[in-house]
Amino acid sequence: MVHFPVNHPARPLYRAIAGLVGLYILVFGVWGVALTWDQPLFDRGSTWALGLRTNLAFSLVSVAFGVVLIIGASRRSNLGHYMNLTAGVVFMVTGVAMMAVLQTTANFLNFSMSTVIISMVFGLTLLATGLYDKVGTEEHAEQEKASRRHPIAETNSR
Repeated sequence: MVHFPVNHPARPLYRAIAGLVGLYILVFGVWGVALTWDQPLFDRGSTWALGLRTNLAFSLVSVAFGVVLIIGASRRSNLGHYMNLTAGVVFMVTGVAMMAVLQTTANFLNFSMSTVIISMVFGLTLLATGLYDKVGTEEHAEQEKASRRHPIAETNSR
């Protein structure tokens, strides 16, 4: 079973990084909505916001994701842990799916290759921050540290 570190000393840094990713996504979404408000929802035009191609649908989804990530980063509970892990997987899957349909009419979010790359980078960043921001009691943290110790290494050192 996978063991996530509990009460990692750099947890505030990881939450700040996740919050910055959420802030960028929120600003991108708001800017994209402002630029594409008069266009159709799934337009395949050449509208760019903050270096990424967008349409109204992608901008609205970005606003929602940005708000969710900022809320997750602002909580000092395991909510942010689970939200970052989930959002990381969503970004990675979306990036791969949109790369698969990049040059087809199925590219309904109007992704470009730069958008795919940023989606993958954000996905990996959110996965990394989600791995290290788990919160627990001191007893739980000590149990987690003890369970990570390898029993074979301890017997060979005797």
